[in-house]
Amino acid sequence: MSASHVIIGDGIAGSSAAETIREEDPDADITVITDEGEALYNRILIKEFAKGKLPEAPISIHEPEWYEERDIDLQLNTHVTTIDTEDNEVLTHEGTVYEYDKLLVATGGTPASLASFGIDNADADGIDHFWTFQDARSIKENVEAADQGIIVGAGLLGIDLAAICGAQDLEANYLMRGECWWRYALDTEGAEILHEAMRERGVTPVFDSGVSEFETDDDGRVEAAIDPNGERYEGDWAGVAIGLSFNTEFLQDTPVETNDDGVVTDEYMRTNVDDVYAAGDLTWFYDTILGEMGQNGSWGSAKEQGSIAGQNMVEDLEAGGETDDPEEFRWVSSYSITHFDFPFLSFGHPTIGDDDAARKYSDTEWRRLAFDDGKIVGGVLIGDLSQQSKFKKLMREEREVAQHKDLLLEEDVDMDKLEEATPKPE
Repeated sequence: MSASHVIIGDGIAGSSAAETIREEDPDADITVITDEGEALYNRILIKEFAKGKLPEAPISIHEPEWYEERDIDLQLNTHVTTIDTEDNEVLTHEGTVYEYDKLLVATGGTPASLASFGIDNADADGIDHFWTFQDARSIKENVEAADQGIIVGAGLLGIDLAAICGAQDLEANYLMRGECWWRYALDTEGAEILHEAMRERGVTPVFDSGVSEFETDDDGRVEAAIDPNGERYEGDWAGVAIGLSFNTEFLQDTPVETNDDGVVTDEYMRTNVDDVYAAGDLTWFYDTILGEMGQNGSWGSAKEQGSIAGQNMVEDLEAGGETDDPEEFRWVSSYSITHFDFPFLSFGHPTIGDDDAARKYSDTEWRRLAFDDGKIVGGVLIGDLSQQSKFKKLMREEREVAQHKDLLLEEDVDMDKLEEATPKPE
């Protein structure tokens, strides 16, 4: 009898798992369930579509035929209501039941709304959140029609909204809670490079701000934002990017362990419940590099997690339990931005750590490294990305290098000197 694998979610994590399972087990029954109405697309490129730089066609990764060719049953527009971990069943909103031998949860998240923080009119017409392809379509249409924009959320998705406004020639105020953009990963000197690039494109950063309420017109459409200081910023379109709420509602009445950071897994993408795995943005997993639990929301990380989960699902099933030699997720993520005349890249976990080192090299070149217990745990590179592979290598090897900040901040890092001065841990 063929093994039955059910995957909830058709993002890059779920799709990667399905592809790996098919490669590992040509005879397996594979079902992919997604509540979206279209198959896997490139979440990285949808911002280029919203900017008006790309048509829709290049953004799709898998057409339905891709699943058919691999004998993968793709169920679109299907919402999972609950799972029964005792009988190994998945139940959908239509009452359909899918039985599984192994189950993967890869449902990702939904953009958090300011309404959940008690902000009046946070769901008014003309206010967009940014996560799905459908979101990108709405943003593109609304930005093209707007006269003035408002952006909320000083993180990696928020700056995408700023770039979309700049590309569509929509002047906007970017309301930030702190003293600079992405204040947990950058200092004011590094962030100012991004601020200036925004200003050149008609987007004005507003610091120590945010939103206490939105005002609407008689038709219920947004017309202004009031910040906590009482300042009023007019805008007939607003883009909000304040993080994700993870899609774990269907797990609430199950023994699968979840928390505010998503689904808890080990380094093999296994949950605490037999036969249930998780991958992608919603995993709160054991990070073998950090030596502690962590989260990683990058595209590359989600793809690797999906592949690891798929392989372990097949091998665990063949072993009749947990295989003695599971695949381990060990990954240094990276996230790049190409909105401006200079490149930007973050890697690892630049918002954590107990120490850091930063240096500005030119008006568009800056570097910051974050350390914890002397080891690199993340960083941000602006302008010159040539040293990223060196830093990632040092991070993977868990070398204690913080005492050599002078070497790490050289424009061209001398790895021979560093490796000689910091022996690789056993």
